[in-house]
Amino acid sequence: MDIKELIPQREPFLFIDKIIEFEDDKLTTQITFNDRFDFFKGHFPARPVVPGVILSEHCFQSGAALMATLHKKSLSDKIAVVSRIKNCKFKQLCSINDVITTSTELIESMEDAFYLRSIGKNQDGKKVIIIDYVCNLIEE
Repeated sequence: MDIKELIPQREPFLFIDKIIEFEDDKLTTQITFNDRFDFFKGHFPARPVVPGVILSEHCFQSGAALMATLHKKSLSDKIAVVSRIKNCKFKQLCSINDVITTSTELIESMEDAFYLRSIGKNQDGKKVIIIDYVCNLIEE
């Protein structure tokens, strides 16, 4: 499954490298935060850290990909937009060359609203982010 067929984001604002698995109402994605990301130059130069908003965006893009997968099509005629962040916990710092594997699960859906939970873990299996959020489908 090619991520670019599912969501409209493109480099430099595409934060999923690949889809690992899709099963039932769950999608697993992965990203490697390597030196191709310019934010490491300023956040923080002496100790590069992935900004929390970027980790959150990775989860949101994973949620949009799950929504498209559940719809069995791309979201080419609609955009998945985050409408609520209910809960977010950053459990570990994420740094340069960390590989984050994220499991995103559909909790509930009502019409064009999708209640989602993403849990991202680093290459050591430690949780980096846990976030509950709602995405809505809107017309482009």
